Amino acid sequence: MAEEVKDTAIDNVEVKAPKSKANKKGKRIVNAGAVHIQSTFNNTIISVTDKTGGVLSASSAGANGFRGSKKGTAFAAGVAAEKALETAKKNHALNSVDVYVSGIGLGRDAAIRAISTVGIKIDSITDTTPIAHGGVRPKGERKP
Repeated sequence: MAEEVKDTAIDNVEVKAPKSKANKKGKRIVNAGAVHIQSTFNNTIISVTDKTGGVLSASSAGANGFRGSKKGTAFAAGVAAEKALETAKKNHALNSVDVYVSGIGLGRDAAIRAISTVGIKIDSITDTTPIAHGGVRPKGERKP
């Protein structure tokens, strides 16, 4: 014979699921990384990455309060590089980098100098600016 199960006090109590907190990632310790400097006439963008390309910190002249034509100056590039590298050094214990420079702007050299003023050792400097080579071969003249 089927016995009836009586409701117990436990069934009437609302059980709230614990609020899920986003798991905080621990600060990664990265001893060696790479600094990518993209320098144009209008702005300079600095990205600090680990060896696999994961961005640790980034900054630009525009993000540091420079507006208009002042973003393209060497001083603005130095300020942007210092900010990005201080953040990476403080949060990730970065102490040596490879530098990859791209572009023809005024901030190229200033950003590289700013890296050494922060106290980070530069292992190598590579220029990755694309160079025009005349393009592809033009299509020949049409035959009659």
